Amino acid sequence: MKKILLIGAVVLSGALTAQMTKGSWVVGGSTNLNFSNTTNKIKFDGTSVDGPKLSTFTFTPSAGYFVMDKLAVGMDLSFISATQNDKESDIKSTTSTVSVMPTGTYYFQSASKIVPYLGAGVGYASITEKYTSGSVDQKDTSDGLAWKAKGGVVYLITPSIGVDVGLGYNAFSTKQEVMGYKITQNINTFGVNAGFSIFF
Repeated sequence: MKKILLIGAVVLSGALTAQMTKGSWVVGGSTNLNFSNTTNKIKFDGTSVDGPKLSTFTFTPSAGYFVMDKLAVGMDLSFISATQNDKESDIKSTTSTVSVMPTGTYYFQSASKIVPYLGAGVGYASITEKYTSGSVDQKDTSDGLAWKAKGGVVYLITPSIGVDVGLGYNAFSTKQEVMGYKITQNINTFGVNAGFSIFF
């Protein structure tokens, strides 16, 4: 009986390990949970000011290829929608950011079903801002640099499917010139994310 249990444990361990070896793939998607904090910094004519506080929704589908055991290199697509509604001034603004980022993620895998990971990426972002004040609508679009850092754990429900819970930091920076003035905007989002990862 002990031999059967030992063989079963070895087989299970091998099955879990096999999904994160060189030549395997991982695809997934995550969204932010209840906690998310966004800061908005705007530099105008050499002066830095704080933009409005924003409520944020994030969705990030991703895909990665294991170039070596435990290290996946791939692409993250990210959509972030941040809304600020000032009832006193009757101004509503929505900032939508779409980014494409090559990423690298390292999985600290063992025989356990709980697999910690760390990852980072850098790429391109397009930011669209919409302002509504009474009957007046305004829309601006700008492009810029995007980067991110993430960390968390994957709990393997099966050898191929895991629940992903972690922390994510996303940063977006744009520069533009308006009427001779240089305007730099930095949007930073930090939050708790949850989703699924599929290994094959």
